[in-house]
Amino acid sequence: MFAIIGVFVVIGCVVGGYMLEGGPLGVLWQPIELLIIGGAAIGSFFIASPKSIIFGTMSKAFKVFTATEAGKQAYLDILIVLYTLMNMARRDGIVSIEAHVNKPEGSAVFTRFPAVLKNHEVRDFICDNFKVLLAGNIEPYQFESVMDIDMAASHKHESNTPNAINKVADSLPGLGIVAAVLGVVLTMGKINEPPEVLGHSIGAALVGTFLGILMCYGFAGPMAQNLEYQVKETHSMLEVVKSGLVGFASGFPPMLAVEAARRAVSGPARPSFEELEGALKGGQK
Repeated sequence: MFAIIGVFVVIGCVVGGYMLEGGPLGVLWQPIELLIIGGAAIGSFFIASPKSIIFGTMSKAFKVFTATEAGKQAYLDILIVLYTLMNMARRDGIVSIEAHVNKPEGSAVFTRFPAVLKNHEVRDFICDNFKVLLAGNIEPYQFESVMDIDMAASHKHESNTPNAINKVADSLPGLGIVAAVLGVVLTMGKINEPPEVLGHSIGAALVGTFLGILMCYGFAGPMAQNLEYQVKETHSMLEVVKSGLVGFASGFPPMLAVEAARRAVSGPARPSFEELEGALKGGQK
């Protein structure tokens, strides 16, 4: 929502300010310049990226406009799932959760919390690491090391999309200069034309530089930053899960393990102890 508002603010302020200064709007409409800059940017992106990055970026770029920031309820859902699985494992034995972590789509625990079920990174992280506990005895520090490796690999993979968009953003000002230079070349062929014709042609050429810089700092760069925040948010969720699982593997009762996980939540998204306790007792579910 805010990303869409930001797009309109950028366009409105830049174009509106230009018009308030008496600038003719028609001069800014240069579709050939957009073709040169946009086409070259897409082409350079294809040259620089393997197929997996290309398709991954294309599928994830729209999350800038559709993703929502995780709040208290998102973390409460994760904490309740952890508590439920830990409580089952402590009460009925670790084998009792095997069906839930092997097939979370059919699990009564996970299906109660669709947001957790749809968040594949968090869901798979929970399930895979409970499977480690199912596999046999493991020291808490070894278990934590395994999770750190998993988190580092996940973070590296998820960072590919914002990194790729950042590379495109970095190229846009230079491609704008390319479009501007081509416009100047065309202008030189009109050197015998009257000043008003030359002025219009030079102005159109300079629009290329303007568009390249605007597309970089007004759109592509902020999109990459937005996706970086989303990657960090997912990483924070994994940190919460890790804290709870390390506590459980260390022998903490489920409530204390989940409390350790709660304290790993940062900022205003952290639920209070009372909110967590109420949620676990069914006050919010």
